[in-house]
Amino acid sequence: MREKRMKSTSARPLSRKQQSELKRVSRMADEDIDRADIPEVTDWSGARRGAFFRPVKEQLTLRIDADVLAWFRSRSAHGRGYQTAINEALRQYVRRHATRRKAS
Repeated sequence: MREKRMKSTSARPLSRKQQSELKRVSRMADEDIDRADIPEVTDWSGARRGAFFRPVKEQLTLRIDADVLAWFRSRSAHGRGYQTAINEALRQYVRRHATRRKAS
């Protein structure tokens, strides 16, 4: 199996003090963590879906019937985004069939 590589980020590495604090907090029970100084977010109108989560992508060669590929391309703007549409269709298929298998 191939090793997954993470994308590099521009974030600075954590200091030793920050790493120590994270380790300490990770050992605590959720109810013991004081979150009083963190304001509750009540307005999500400016939120962007998927801004921080990026699924790991894997490049591969896949042979798709020409008519199926043409269908996806015809529904995308200027031939762009059709791969995302194919990925979403596959994801929906996986979800639908994963649910069925769990129910069986």
